[in-house]
Amino acid sequence: MFNQRIHRRSFRPLLAILVSGAAFFGAVQSSQAQTDVKTPDNMAAHVQACAACHGAQGEGTSSDYFPRLAGKPAGYLYNQLLSFREGHRTYPPMNYLTTYMSDDFLHQIASYYASLRIPASAVEKATASSAVLARGQDIVLHGDAARGVPACAACHGASLSGMQPAIPGLLGLHSAYISAQLGAWRAGNRQAAEPDCMHMIATKLSDADVNAVASWLSSQAPAQNAAPAPAGSLKMPLACGSEQQ
Repeated sequence: MFNQRIHRRSFRPLLAILVSGAAFFGAVQSSQAQTDVKTPDNMAAHVQACAACHGAQGEGTSSDYFPRLAGKPAGYLYNQLLSFREGHRTYPPMNYLTTYMSDDFLHQIASYYASLRIPASAVEKATASSAVLARGQDIVLHGDAARGVPACAACHGASLSGMQPAIPGLLGLHSAYISAQLGAWRAGNRQAAEPDCMHMIATKLSDADVNAVASWLSSQAPAQNAAPAPAGSLKMPLACGSEQQ
C-alpha cells in the first residue's frame, strides 16, 4: 500500500530524467572497460545522473521518494544497486539505469556515496501529534516486546547511523519514503538475504506503528559526521542476513 502510493507519485516526474540519464549512463557503460574509476573526483563525474534525484552530495532531494545515499554503508548501497539490476527490488527507473552496469562499477558507486557525509539537519519538521511521535520514538528506541518487535536502535545503532557492512542508517529520510519501504518489506515487495529480518519485523507492525516510526525518524537530525558502527559491534537481537553481506 505505502510503496505503491509513492511509486505512482514519483515515477511520472522521472520520465524526463530518464532520457538524459539513459544517454549519460550509456556513455559511462561503454567506457567502463577503458576507464579506471577510483578517485572521488572521477566518480563525481560518473554519478551526475544519480544527482538529479539523490542530490549533488547524495543528500536526497525534496521529493518524498528519493532517499539520502551519503554515508550509508557501502555494502548496503551495493546490495540495493544489485537488487535493482537483478530485478529483486522493483522501481523501473532504477532497474533501467542499472541494467548494464558491472558488479565492479556498482561497487565503485556504492563506495563513493558511502564516503560522503551530509549536514546534521532533520529532513522534515514534525507534523504528527505528540502521541504519535512518542509512540514512534518508543518503537525505535525500545521496540515492542509484547509483539516481538525489537528496537530499531538494536540493529541500526544508538545513533541510528547503521552498521557495517550492510545495515543502513535511518535518519535523513522522508517519512513517506520510510513508510513506503516498511510497507514494501511487509508486503514482500522488497526483500533481502535470508533470514529477511526486516520482513519479519515489518509484518508485526500496524499501519499506525509504521506512521509513528516514520514520523519520528524523519524529524530527527543525523549526528554530525555520523558513520556506521564497525561490523559486529552491535549484538543483533535476531538473525539477519544483512549483517553478513
